[in-house]
Amino acid sequence: MLKKLKVRSKVEENRLESIRNVKREKKEEEHTDRMEDYLEVIYELMQQKGYATAVDISKYLNVSSPSVTKMIQRLNENGHLNYEKYRGISLTRQGISIAKNIHNRHDLLTEFLVMIGVNEYIANSDAEGIEHHLHPETLKKLEEFVKLIKMNPKLIGDPV
Repeated sequence: MLKKLKVRSKVEENRLESIRNVKREKKEEEHTDRMEDYLEVIYELMQQKGYATAVDISKYLNVSSPSVTKMIQRLNENGHLNYEKYRGISLTRQGISIAKNIHNRHDLLTEFLVMIGVNEYIANSDAEGIEHHLHPETLKKLEEFVKLIKMNPKLIGDPV
């Protein structure tokens, strides 16, 4: 019984360490989730319309125009996009790369959730909530799983 308590204590200690590390990493990356949302919206707008405006971004992210302007300036300073006041917005290679990555993560998560029987609307909403928070290794394994199921749909059976 003592050995069992030591094992449990070690598991709990590892869990606490993991929580602390995640919180530390999140604190260092606090801005990136929101920045990724902006880049994703700009990318999607450019795919649909050929351009993105601050008004469109404001509408899709449900934020004020001054907030959009502030973030656009920040993204411009960080090299994610090119912005000239009254001229428009274009993503840099770095910005496109990040936006495509987020886009692909979202698609993968949505596909997985739909695959297990989640309604597509809910799957999209949930994917939006978790797309920024999964470790690359988790995403890789999830992608492998989705590919495996697509090649062998009988493995999963009928979604609920």
